Amino acid sequence: MRFEVSKVLDAIEARLTTDPAMARAVVDLSEVARYADLDGGRPASLLRLGLVIDALGRHVAEEEVPVYAVAPRALLSDADLTSNERMVVRRWADDGVVEVVPELEDRVLEVAELIGLPVLSRSRAEQFRDRRPWVDEPGRLLAAVPGAGGPVLVARVGRGEVPAVGEPSPMGAKLLARVWRCPESNCSNFGGGDSDSPFADMRKLTSPVAQPPPTLKAGVPTCPRHGTRLSDAGPRPAVEVLSVRIDDVIRRRFVVSADKPVVVGRAPEGGDGVMLGQWLSDDARKWISRGHARFALDGADLTVQDVSTNGTGIRPGGSDDDDERITLDRDEVRKLDEDDVVELYAGVNVGRARLWATGGVSQPTSVMAEAPTMAIRKFER
Repeated sequence: MRFEVSKVLDAIEARLTTDPAMARAVVDLSEVARYADLDGGRPASLLRLGLVIDALGRHVAEEEVPVYAVAPRALLSDADLTSNERMVVRRWADDGVVEVVPELEDRVLEVAELIGLPVLSRSRAEQFRDRRPWVDEPGRLLAAVPGAGGPVLVARVGRGEVPAVGEPSPMGAKLLARVWRCPESNCSNFGGGDSDSPFADMRKLTSPVAQPPPTLKAGVPTCPRHGTRLSDAGPRPAVEVLSVRIDDVIRRRFVVSADKPVVVGRAPEGGDGVMLGQWLSDDARKWISRGHARFALDGADLTVQDVSTNGTGIRPGGSDDDDERITLDRDEVRKLDEDDVVELYAGVNVGRARLWATGGVSQPTSVMAEAPTMAIRKFER
């Protein structure tokens, strides 16, 4: 049973991110871990985060949906978690996939405001309304509650609208336009100040393009984990967030940056590309090359290059009119306008993430698929 639970925690870890470009919602890990009514189990369990992630995936009808989790430092020693769970939270914090802060205060709301994301919480955040008036906006606060087929998300205000791919607040846009550095040598999220530290090669540093937003203390950008003032290390590299939509279902989001082009295809070589094979029909699998299209940023321009055997199409403005479809020659590179959609095969499309607010009708793959029936209730200490 321990092995199976570890597999579930690994699956949950794959859905955790502090990358503002990738996250779809913000959660307080210490709150979610105590949703005992979701499984009828012990007072606190990390596995409940998997249940909430599954609920978000169903809500937005999207595969592999990632969340931004924030936790107070006290969770690392919470006796209601198992010793293994406490170790896992520490590892997540050290690897920068979960943000741990000395005191939670309104950090979850701050992150959501800066990035432009909904918050998964049962709280109505009344005590923070003066500072965060947007909490009364429809769809910004979503509560995970028990449902017939598993937990569901219910809007605290409004009718449960599917959260759009958010835009940062004006202050968030300013903060996310810069690269920040923390003077603490063990800071995984903000690069660590001591490159000569003997531990520098051991820690996993967050890429500058994926840094989380700083917290603001008296208007000063500050490391949320260490409470130290951050230094401005220059402009942040530009990124574009793209979505793969197959048969009207969003299967994957990915980030393209100036220093990291991305190849999308059936099974790209090298392990760094976006693999689609598991979601393709037999005919699509035969048509789409292992590496089919290469996406890159050239300055401010997003480009696509055909690297396939059978060709790549562009639908200007997402048009369904076949007469408007542009077919690229082998190795041809073309700039993509804001609403252009790249077609690898009929029904297999790639476009900017903001083009599709929802993935259509889908039952996303559960992160809890490996969980034994009684694991949540009886995971031994």
